[in-house]
Amino acid sequence: MDYVNLGRTGVKVSRICLGCMSYGVPPAGQLRPGSNAWSLNEAESQPFFRQALDAGINFFDTANVYSTGDSERLLGRFLKANAKREDVVIATKLNGVMRDGPNGGGLSRKEIFFEIDESLRRLGTDYVDLYQIHRWDRATPIEETLEALNDVVRAGKARYLGASSMWAWQFSKALYLADRHGWSRFVTMQPHYNLLYREEEREMLPLCLDQGVGVIPWSPLARGKLARAWDAETTKRSETDAFAKSLYAKTAEADKRVVDRLGELATARGVARAQIALAWLLTKPAVTAPIVGATKLHHLEDAVAAVSLKLTADEVASLEEPYVPHPVLGLS
Repeated sequence: MDYVNLGRTGVKVSRICLGCMSYGVPPAGQLRPGSNAWSLNEAESQPFFRQALDAGINFFDTANVYSTGDSERLLGRFLKANAKREDVVIATKLNGVMRDGPNGGGLSRKEIFFEIDESLRRLGTDYVDLYQIHRWDRATPIEETLEALNDVVRAGKARYLGASSMWAWQFSKALYLADRHGWSRFVTMQPHYNLLYREEEREMLPLCLDQGVGVIPWSPLARGKLARAWDAETTKRSETDAFAKSLYAKTAEADKRVVDRLGELATARGVARAQIALAWLLTKPAVTAPIVGATKLHHLEDAVAAVSLKLTADEVASLEEPYVPHPVLGLS
């Protein structure tokens, strides 16, 4: 495993981050808010945490809203029993609705102070390494959010701050205000970015490069579309993931050409499609570590193999050539 600095910080993270959205169904199997039909319970999820550690992955991303806290609980229990806290980098997020009532979500000072303590309790730790806002909150002034997040860092409950999908002008404004007030600034951006969705290359990635912000893309395999042939047999996730259908349905014809080109290169190289798709992401100077979800053991095997798979400039150009502009999606 290779390790790089997380943005301009001094902390080193593995070039693959394990995304934990798929972990967090109670043993009885009933779905809770924030759960997915393909989510794994605690016993089913543990082999993936173990596989990640054994592969040298030290970076784990979750969120309070994933299975309404169960993802944080499962991750925290496993790491507490199997890793030294100082050896792992734990990232979590807030913003989504966690409970009924007018203050059950969002990025107000009240909610931030409440949710950081709840996340720490579920994770079983005194601090998180990276505390991220899970989208922009239009109902709360960004100054209120930034000042509260700064206080979370000053209280020692988070080491660094990060953000997720938003417009580049919003992110630029947040960075400017943090600098102006002397508050802790965002050191990472978690955007929607993959071979099928490259709109972040227009504004967000150049901004992150300019500002020294680490980029940790979500959905690097386009919800699995880049890991299999276009007409391959469907999976439980592809059948039930309504969010994925909203992200890619309007560009299906163009996306097929990208997937086909990816398949041609994977066959020529004799490797899995997922390895090529992730290796392509890792050629981008702005990208620190793709956030990879795993519900089958070969998912992480392919992700780790991608770190050492080097694509030529011609191969990168070939993969990118079929792309057409997409509607901007995934910001809400």
